[in-house]
Amino acid sequence: MSRGSTKWGVSDSKHVPAAERELLYVEIIRCAVAWAVAEADPAEIDRINIHQASLRAMQRAILALAPLPDVVLVDAFRVPDLPMAQRGVAHGDRRCSAIAAASIIAKVTRDRQMRELHDRDPRYGFDRHKGYATADHLDAVARYGYSDVHRRSFRPSARFDTID
Repeated sequence: MSRGSTKWGVSDSKHVPAAERELLYVEIIRCAVAWAVAEADPAEIDRINIHQASLRAMQRAILALAPLPDVVLVDAFRVPDLPMAQRGVAHGDRRCSAIAAASIIAKVTRDRQMRELHDRDPRYGFDRHKGYATADHLDAVARYGYSDVHRRSFRPSARFDTID
């Protein structure tokens, strides 16, 4: 196991190469007692902000597990309104295999979704930047406008706001 890795080499998804994440994803879902993914759509993010929408999506994913866990381990913070105990683990995606596995499931799911979005509309380059605010992504939004999958709050204000 490499430094900062956990069981099976599972580690923070940002530090695992994409091909290895795909292999780990298959192994994780095969071995997990339960797993679930939930998302927040652009309108929800725009309405309550990306952090709150992320917390609500995590809550939905946790509550979709069957069986429900007795305890939830979370990477450094609390998920609101859960009916079970939870514990925040600082640097949890590097120190806890359950949190690392969840980060891999989430990252692989998102990367696959970004490739599907790219296949539907390659102008935005979702296959390359995975939805992050890279220069290429911001240039595509400036050139083509928002797509249906963009949150309207996705914009550095100085880049898109003009003074008339």
